[in-house]
Amino acid sequence: MNDRSESTSTKLLQGIKVISLSINTPGPVAASRLAGLGAEVTKVEPPTGDPLRIFAPEWYRSLSAGQRIVTLDLKQESDRAELDRLLAEADLLLASFRPSALARLGLDWPTLHARHPRLCFVGIIGYPHPDEEKSGHDLTYLAETGLVTPPEMPATLFVDLAGAERCVTRSLALLLKRERGAEPGQAFVSLYDSADELAGPVRAGLTAPGGVLRGGFPLYGLYQSNDGWIAIAALEPHFAQRLLSELKLAKPDHIELARSFRQRSARDWEKWAAERDLPIVAVR
Repeated sequence: MNDRSESTSTKLLQGIKVISLSINTPGPVAASRLAGLGAEVTKVEPPTGDPLRIFAPEWYRSLSAGQRIVTLDLKQESDRAELDRLLAEADLLLASFRPSALARLGLDWPTLHARHPRLCFVGIIGYPHPDEEKSGHDLTYLAETGLVTPPEMPATLFVDLAGAERCVTRSLALLLKRERGAEPGQAFVSLYDSADELAGPVRAGLTAPGGVLRGGFPLYGLYQSNDGWIAIAALEPHFAQRLLSELKLAKPDHIELARSFRQRSARDWEKWAAERDLPIVAVR
């Protein structure tokens, strides 16, 4: 991204004020995205803080960059009044509470909308209706939708990150609708639904065992070099033809490709591929 486009993107939401009551991962990632687009974000943390500060301090600092951090105990009347003062000037509230907790805090939509009629609301929940109160986390959503291969643990928080992007999308949609003159609204983002969407390629057969993108096509996969592994993704015909021509192979064949790739180091293959505009990288 050049300097001009980057500068423009950081001002897209200039003037929009966001209050985030979310801790852990999905909410803070979403808030960080909105801040990156120019929104003024105030993050409200409980007295115990955000667990992410302890488990991943550098990531916590990165996600909180450019935001105002306020500590409030929403069970205390005085702190709840302070939140109301913040919400009175805000355009969007992000929260990651179950509906029952929102109701106890007086943040259910009817109550919230009556007090702050300009405010839009996006809530992050685990499961869609009628299971909004059911507990879960990234790992259980992945497991339930067939995206875990025991005993290996997932390499990242796939569902939390996908849910964060959904949260940003819903937030922007609500804000746009309001700016067009419609009544401010609310939306809930279900993390289970995000996992279910991530499982779409598996159900379609693309990434199921033996599928085109999971071992079924020799030019899309992982191969051992003489010192590690490489990933190749020569899906398009021009990439496939160029790769086979450079390797002097008549057709895609797992055995022949494996034999060829064992002849060099992973970094050598990466450099070799870059010189030929081929999608091959060393596995870090």
